[in-house]
Amino acid sequence: MADRVLVIGSGGREHALAWKLAQSPHVKHVFVAPGNAGTADNGKISNSAVLVSNHTIVTQFCKDHNIGLVLVGQEALLAAGIVDDLRAAGVRCFGPSAKAAQLASNTSFAKAFLDRHGIPTARWKAFTNPQEACRFIISTDFPARVVRARGPAARKEVTIAASKEEACRAVQDIMQDRMFGDMVVIEELLQGEELSCLCFTDGVTVASMPPAQAHKRLLDGDQGPNTGGMGAYCPVPQVPEVLLEKINDAILQHVVDSMRQEGTAYVGVLQTGLMLTKDGVKILNFKCQFGDPQCQVILPLLKNDFYEVIQATIDGKLCSFMPAWSENSTAVCVVMASPGYPGDYDKGMEVTGLLQAKELGLQVFHAGTTLKDGRVVTSGGRVLSITAVKEDLMKALGEANRGVAAIRFKGATYRKDIGHRGIRLLKQSLYVSKGTSRNRLGGFAGFFDLKASGYDDPILVSQTKGLGPKLQIAQVCKRHDTIGQDLVAMCVNEILAQGAEPLFFLSYFACGKLDVEVTETIKEGIDEACRNAGCAFLGREVAEVTGMYSSGEYDLVGFVVGAVERGQMLLGLQRADEEDVLIGLASSGIHGCGFSVIRKILLMSSLRYSSPAPGSCGDKTLGDILLTPAKMYSPSLLPVLRSGHVKTFAFIAEEGLLEGISRILPEHVSAVLDALSWKIPEFFCWLYKEGNLSVEEMAQTFNCGIGAVLVVQKDLGQHVLKDIQRREEAWLIGKVVAPCHTGSRIEVENLLEALQLSSPQHLLNNAVVESQHQPRKSKVKVAVLISGTGTNLAALISYAKEPGSCAQVVLVISNKSGVEELRNAARAGIPTRVIDHKLYGSRSEFDSTIDRVLEEFTVELICLSGFMRILSSPFLRKWKGKILNASPSLFPLVKDGNAHQQALQSGFKVTGCTVHFVLEDEAVTFPKAVIHQELVSVKSDDTEETLSEKVKEAECRAFPVALQLVASGAVQLRADGKTCWKQESQSLCHQEEKRACTPPLVALEPPENDVV
Repeated sequence: MADRVLVIGSGGREHALAWKLAQSPHVKHVFVAPGNAGTADNGKISNSAVLVSNHTIVTQFCKDHNIGLVLVGQEALLAAGIVDDLRAAGVRCFGPSAKAAQLASNTSFAKAFLDRHGIPTARWKAFTNPQEACRFIISTDFPARVVRARGPAARKEVTIAASKEEACRAVQDIMQDRMFGDMVVIEELLQGEELSCLCFTDGVTVASMPPAQAHKRLLDGDQGPNTGGMGAYCPVPQVPEVLLEKINDAILQHVVDSMRQEGTAYVGVLQTGLMLTKDGVKILNFKCQFGDPQCQVILPLLKNDFYEVIQATIDGKLCSFMPAWSENSTAVCVVMASPGYPGDYDKGMEVTGLLQAKELGLQVFHAGTTLKDGRVVTSGGRVLSITAVKEDLMKALGEANRGVAAIRFKGATYRKDIGHRGIRLLKQSLYVSKGTSRNRLGGFAGFFDLKASGYDDPILVSQTKGLGPKLQIAQVCKRHDTIGQDLVAMCVNEILAQGAEPLFFLSYFACGKLDVEVTETIKEGIDEACRNAGCAFLGREVAEVTGMYSSGEYDLVGFVVGAVERGQMLLGLQRADEEDVLIGLASSGIHGCGFSVIRKILLMSSLRYSSPAPGSCGDKTLGDILLTPAKMYSPSLLPVLRSGHVKTFAFIAEEGLLEGISRILPEHVSAVLDALSWKIPEFFCWLYKEGNLSVEEMAQTFNCGIGAVLVVQKDLGQHVLKDIQRREEAWLIGKVVAPCHTGSRIEVENLLEALQLSSPQHLLNNAVVESQHQPRKSKVKVAVLISGTGTNLAALISYAKEPGSCAQVVLVISNKSGVEELRNAARAGIPTRVIDHKLYGSRSEFDSTIDRVLEEFTVELICLSGFMRILSSPFLRKWKGKILNASPSLFPLVKDGNAHQQALQSGFKVTGCTVHFVLEDEAVTFPKAVIHQELVSVKSDDTEETLSEKVKEAECRAFPVALQLVASGAVQLRADGKTCWKQESQSLCHQEEKRACTPPLVALEPPENDVV
């Protein structure tokens, strides 16, 4: 005999339950209370006006209408004990008891339950005092940014805050409004892939359903406010079978067993919200019935009679009636919502096109609808759920979107990207053709189907990048786990400037000798970053080049290809106008050209990469801070860039803040930034102080905490900012203005004050505040003496102009007139003098003239750069410890010997150059007065000419380093003619760390602790 069934609820979930039950031959009729327009007189389904909040009335209705089964869709009724009351009255009911339903209705109960049984979840704590809750939020070492209100009346009051400050505000708001209860639970914000795993259970047996993924945010790209759910898809291709088995055994079965052990059998449907974190699967929350819209994509895949599954569950016989699911089908549900949802919204708008959607073979589940004069009109926030079932995810999404397009009501809001996370994974299943390989080295080729990826008229965008000096730091620190992530982020962020979505990534790795552990570590980083970016890691080329790289050295290059629809490209260089605003996104640290300056700062500071990081960086080292990978902006920014609200975008990487912004502005405008509007990480303050940099040099060289900048029309600024802040830390940092007449197109106001405010406390007390009263340390004045050939003058001038340089070339003196280097100096704005030695009767008279000119320019250091005259003893004694020279050898030469000839004849594998102090007694120059040495490999085919050129190039690298060491005070000459370091008990760096301070073969380790 067929049963009458009552389904309690009025949403899309309840329509789906009734729809599936009505397919059973065991079901005569389905009543839905209160129901909606979709469940009103629809075949075997009709609505009932029974007052569901009154359990006594519901019980009497069931007896009056011979109801054989009741399904409760609303969790508030389950928590209120409706199942207990109906069962006590002899009415058969499907769902958990009120005590079991506490898993969903009482967050603190659920959290404590999970902790008792060792089931992984986010870290948490419950509070009844808002001040204590806020203190906990601020003081925890994890992101305590999820605020959940307690109790049935507040089961959906969940705030996911963008910052700890916002979390504190949410606590105050919730606890001031007692309708949300008197307790809040503060949770750790977990990162990863979120999904829903459900099961039927009779209290002993667990029958898993295929995993689903719901989309909670209102707008495409997971933007906009949280909602009850704007769509879902099932199954989820991101979850491998082995993980599903683990979830079934270690979570679902564990929960059911633990509830039974505590004396409360859980019977019904149990839904778990899970996060796939890097530390494993963790439970986010529970639901004690099908979720909405998860129900609308799971039930269409159930092959069994739904009524029979429910009866077996109630009777405790689920083990003998395990449900089966469609294996080669995918369901996608797209929710259409009223305009204004999830806030206030209008009602009574007519809905049309329902018949057309049905003719497309789609199932339309009603939620916020009602009948008015025979017409379907809107009556709620979420109005309809359009579900398509097809053989694959992309086809199902396409069909569901066709259904959405067929249906009309005023202001309908819906997402077009439901299931795109799964589609992105499917796009990674490329056809890859492997080439021949040998010793794990080889080539590859691949094909990418743009049409199958959903593009209509795509433009391809590509970018290739290396990591430059940052790679050398990783090699020195022997830390390779962040390099691959950094490489992908740098490439992907660059194509994002054109609005392009990354499709696939390739890498090239070259080394002298293959270290499998290093290459695999880098590969794992690339793999992870590609997954986060939603692009395929197509492959890598690994080259082992003997003789090219020293031990431990390697090079790494990345290449990414992305795509953007032709009409969505961000080629908006001329679009920025006056009054537009600049939105800045937080950077993760130092990128691009800033590393060369940092190496100079470390060179003169006697610090190592293993030294503790300054300020409140915990137990991190300088190396850890410097190797922090760049943020990947593509997942969070791509929907914003494609919204049409952003005029142009720049990733601040290869240049400092000023140049990075300048290159995205047209020539007819400038920009003004307020450094107090964003948070500058304290590491930048340390660089400012330790490097003796000016605020101008800081803005020219470093990103100062801003990793990317967007230009947005003023009236859209706050709207775009709020969208971005849901995923990234961001601020309004400035505006576009009329052209500046100060020489710089970008002006940064209040940078000094901002650096002081962001200072580590001990720096603020000891140094930065002092800078308000003391002038910035002036650069050491340097004169360069030349004779016109073989000079390093260009390298010295270039170095002196770099940020972080402690020296300034103020004078160039030549003993020959008309030489090209004098003209080069003049072009660089440096005063020149010609003092011809032929015009003087003695060497001392010649030297005295030079000395008077040096004093005229208040010179403090002298560099001999190809200067071919021998200086007198009085001159050398006066300037002892102040004259630097470069010699084309690593060791003392035989008098009048040819250094390159000696190197070739001796059979040495290495030669090089030495920068040293010039002493009156040349015999003690080596090794006592050495400042810095640069190594040069001697090849079998080298000649004196080729070796001479290589050594000259080495001198151009070594001389600036040596000058920086002396000008900064890190190195000086003692009275006994020995070179000593700033801190006599500590040499500057390890030999390996020095290799990262100059490219790539560098100084020898000091033979003594205090002598180089």
